[in-house]
Amino acid sequence: MILKASSDIYNTSIDRVFKMDIITGNEIRNCYESKDLIKHYENAVSRVGLWVSEEKIFQKLFDQNHSLLELGCGAGRISIGLWELGYRYLMGVDFSKGMIQAARRINKVLEYGVHFHIEDAKKLSFDDNVFDGVIFGFNGIMQIPGAENRQKVLEEIYRVLRLDCYAVFTTHERGLSKYKKFWKNEALLWSKNKQDPRLIEFGDRFEDTELGPSYVHVPTKEEMVEAIKNAGFRLEVDFLRSSVAQETLSVREFSDECRFWVVQKKR
Repeated sequence: MILKASSDIYNTSIDRVFKMDIITGNEIRNCYESKDLIKHYENAVSRVGLWVSEEKIFQKLFDQNHSLLELGCGAGRISIGLWELGYRYLMGVDFSKGMIQAARRINKVLEYGVHFHIEDAKKLSFDDNVFDGVIFGFNGIMQIPGAENRQKVLEEIYRVLRLDCYAVFTTHERGLSKYKKFWKNEALLWSKNKQDPRLIEFGDRFEDTELGPSYVHVPTKEEMVEAIKNAGFRLEVDFLRSSVAQETLSVREFSDECRFWVVQKKR
């Protein structure tokens, strides 16, 4: 996620969380318990909704009778949007209790039937081979610090997905031309051991937003292809969001360009 937030919000509690030596999963969780950030995600359910690209891709991959799992659901933007498209077997999970409470409130007000639960994507409580599709939207998998942890998430997705079914997720991409100068400067800092001490690995970055600092790992295509292969998946296709659809202004204000990855569980 490269988060774009309204200019009237700034959360100092998040700023305090990020004043540490190295970022960890617990600190990330604390950030997503922020009332202001939860409100931002709540607003996105109605103000942003499903991206045009998401709607096209999800409807291409998943039938309405499929059981779908959304990881990192936040306040339910994707799951709520899928319900409105006619999908009825939806499970949204997030590691933030506050986000799940927000998603449940919205679901109740709208009188929808999406199930929302607290889960750790690195160690899901579900049995093997139970979902017909898995979605990890809004570059959420890259907000998990540490390559080994992100790999665990991919392996968990593989485990809970049924054979021959698809998972789709998004990431930013380090090789995009608009970011080359930034990463060239970062590489120089890392070569001199002068990088931000909170960063775990090259490709990590902190971005200051009106909601406070935001952590994300920005991978290369090659990095993602290798991680997908190591998890056991077959890479079906990948493409930039902009090649799929012209997004609305609200979507473009909500999130920057990203790459979609569609993977399949095969024997």
